[in-house]
Amino acid sequence: MPTRAELVEHIVRLLDVRLLDPLEILLEGDDAVDPLRRLMRIRAGRWADLMRGDDDRAAAGAVLRLIATLYPSDRAFDPPLEWWRTPLGRVVAKRVGHPSAEAVSLATAGAMLGITRQGVHDLVRRGKLPRHPDGGVPSAAIRDRLRLSDEREQGDTNDQ
Repeated sequence: MPTRAELVEHIVRLLDVRLLDPLEILLEGDDAVDPLRRLMRIRAGRWADLMRGDDDRAAAGAVLRLIATLYPSDRAFDPPLEWWRTPLGRVVAKRVGHPSAEAVSLATAGAMLGITRQGVHDLVRRGKLPRHPDGGVPSAAIRDRLRLSDEREQGDTNDQ
């Protein structure tokens, strides 16, 4: 799980690039955008807290609202593999799995888990990850594996 600071900075950059910079261009550099930038930084902190918090429903809600706002499309959300390595991508994978797919390819599963496609194949072969009946790996299984991994890491930290 990324740190709060990493997640906030990533969200702020995305909001700047996808929402505020275009608005500033549209308004021809109007100073009205500056207060929005300050507000977005504050809200990004709140969203990061929700996404990293213990309330699964609140975390999923924040994740899904942000994804829908930052990546609007008529098609299902299907980010490039590298996106899953970003702070937001890592949180999305852990909190909701893939937000628009019940099952994902082995390559996407690997990106979400931070391992290779071959590593995912090995996990499936050894029964550590289920295979989806339609092919690939269930998104929920990836989410659950990431959560279990975080719990193990927290347990190791508490043991020291």
